Amino acid sequence: MKKVNFNFSKSVSRRTFLKGTGAAMALPWLEAMTPAFASSLAAQTPRRFVSVSLALGLHGPNLNPVDSGYNYTPSLYLSKISDLLGDLTVVTGSSHPGVSGGHNAEGSILSAAPYSKNAAFKNTVSLDQYMAKHLGHHTRYPSMVLNVKGNNSPSYTETGSMIPAEDSPSKLFNKLFVADSPKEQAKQVKRLKQGQSIMDVVASDAKKLQRSLGPGDRDKMDQYFTSVRNFEKRLSESEEWARQPKPEVDARTPMDITDNDQFIAAKKLMLDIMYMAIQTDSTRFMTLHLNGNGGTSPINGVDESYHSLSHHGLDEEKIAQLTLVESELLKTWGGFVRRLKETNEGGGNLLDQTNVLLTSNLGNASAHDNKNMPVLFAGGGFKHGQHIAFDQKDNYPLPKLYVSALQRQGLDVDKFSTTTGTMTGLEMT
Repeated sequence: MKKVNFNFSKSVSRRTFLKGTGAAMALPWLEAMTPAFASSLAAQTPRRFVSVSLALGLHGPNLNPVDSGYNYTPSLYLSKISDLLGDLTVVTGSSHPGVSGGHNAEGSILSAAPYSKNAAFKNTVSLDQYMAKHLGHHTRYPSMVLNVKGNNSPSYTETGSMIPAEDSPSKLFNKLFVADSPKEQAKQVKRLKQGQSIMDVVASDAKKLQRSLGPGDRDKMDQYFTSVRNFEKRLSESEEWARQPKPEVDARTPMDITDNDQFIAAKKLMLDIMYMAIQTDSTRFMTLHLNGNGGTSPINGVDESYHSLSHHGLDEEKIAQLTLVESELLKTWGGFVRRLKETNEGGGNLLDQTNVLLTSNLGNASAHDNKNMPVLFAGGGFKHGQHIAFDQKDNYPLPKLYVSALQRQGLDVDKFSTTTGTMTGLEMT
């Protein structure tokens, strides 16, 4: 590959490529890179958040260590990723206050909105979308919402609407890395400009109306104008991104995995593309959800479907098979975390600035219990290598971890959903 020299006393384009004969490879984020149309904050080392959620949870006795603190003995599942234990924190005895309803509580995984089958429910903003709202404008895609198979997700807007997930690795890859034709770029810009002109009309009409309103309504209109201006700003930023070339990676568009029995391989494939998205700084906030409809995994010793095994009813044979499946699921997650750790960025690695959460709405899938949620929290900015154990009967509010994650992103916030304050025992470095 041809050697390229850069003068790092000047800004280096985020879309600079290392070029060789017949190939081009995108540079990862560098401290010398400053986007031409982003704020100075974007020039700082990116901070990222990734959530991987499992609709069927993880078998608690296999996941949760018996002892707590920094010198805990790894559980069966944690022994599968023993090289990463210094980079993550295990949390037990936590859940979302006011959340029940078993499988139906999937929507509260990242929003922590109280849910019960016996009450009307309206969801609130999820953790990833809260981050994307305030910080997502620094990348081409403010966030990525993904699923292994299906379009449901734990990602929700401020108005409580679910964001449909992308479950096709090939479509995701093409969206991230395959260049749009000039014609397609022009179409995107035209659509964005049409949106801007519509907003201009709305703002003009609203100003006329404001003159006849009382003080209280004028305040509401001021809030509305702020929303309009923010939206226009986002449209303008989106137009800039539409004109920018996409990064190129040394990989081909993957083949989608349609076999329901291959859900573990499908999860790994999606995580591979997520890694590339982080490496090229295409987005900084991602969620990946694994539904509970997986088939019979082609693992020696497994002859029942994933969903059936998760509802084991304490049957020893089913638990033995479930252990094989969940061990692979955890190793796949660990492989993603390991790749981040092994990839240099600035003076450290990608994991130093990326928080990776593994959790579920179910602490016990067999009993449809939403208490004692499985929680592994990895990545830079925190003192890891410990097991934080809370009361298994009187659970600790998990939203406090979400506040900790928000503050790690540099956001001045002390409350998320039903809970105020950061997680006890989880300290920043």
